[in-house]
Amino acid sequence: MEEFIQKVIRGAGELAMEFRNRLDSIEVEKKGSEKDLVTEADKAVEQYIRDQITGTYPDHAVTGEEQGATGDHDYRWIIDPIDGTVAFLHGQYFFSVSIALTYRDETIAAAVYAPALDDLFFAAKGKGAFLNGKSIHVSSRDRLVNSICCTGYDCRDGILQAGSLKIFNRIMPHLRDIRRYGSAALDLCLVACGQLEGYWEQSLMIYDVAAGLLILEEAGGTVSDYRGGSSGMPAQVVGTNGLIHRELVDLISSGD
Repeated sequence: MEEFIQKVIRGAGELAMEFRNRLDSIEVEKKGSEKDLVTEADKAVEQYIRDQITGTYPDHAVTGEEQGATGDHDYRWIIDPIDGTVAFLHGQYFFSVSIALTYRDETIAAAVYAPALDDLFFAAKGKGAFLNGKSIHVSSRDRLVNSICCTGYDCRDGILQAGSLKIFNRIMPHLRDIRRYGSAALDLCLVACGQLEGYWEQSLMIYDVAAGLLILEEAGGTVSDYRGGSSGMPAQVVGTNGLIHRELVDLISSGD
């Protein structure tokens, strides 16, 4: 299955790049607001991945952002065909394809591919995490003041949604710097490989983070909800190198 996932996600990334090379002509629809967009590329990439899965594992269940959940099986594939549609649509680099495989609701394998960067992250439960075939690990920075963190917010409601701006303002003065790339899956992977120390976001869906969470954990990182537990996941996610986790969670939850 590991070779299968990596083959499929690279094929999906190639298809996404074909659409990216003709952005001026692709169809774009609004899901429910001016900011919440879906393109024909999102739909085509998800269909490609579904076709590959059902052609090889016809009994497996699939959950995708665009087509929802289908099937009922102990094995379930969780797909985000283009995580970071706005970045993709603007010709930026920071979008990704995300595929996770779960068995009885536990993620056992995951891949995140950023095709514009040609970076493929992969992890299997208990086997570590890898970037383009090389083992990766979280950074060793142990204070927020020495850390670069990343965040995101729900494009449907903007940064004011559910206090996101207040949380941002509490955290920002404590950091070395901040980033906002627009792909939750890729954000988690950048923490996994040590480019970032931490990431937080809310109003997430399982397809946004299923793959990235396993990759980060297998790279030695720590994941939780905004209170440091797990009951609020996957809607809320804090992912860090582990060393700054308590400090970051305390700042996030201090306004409760």
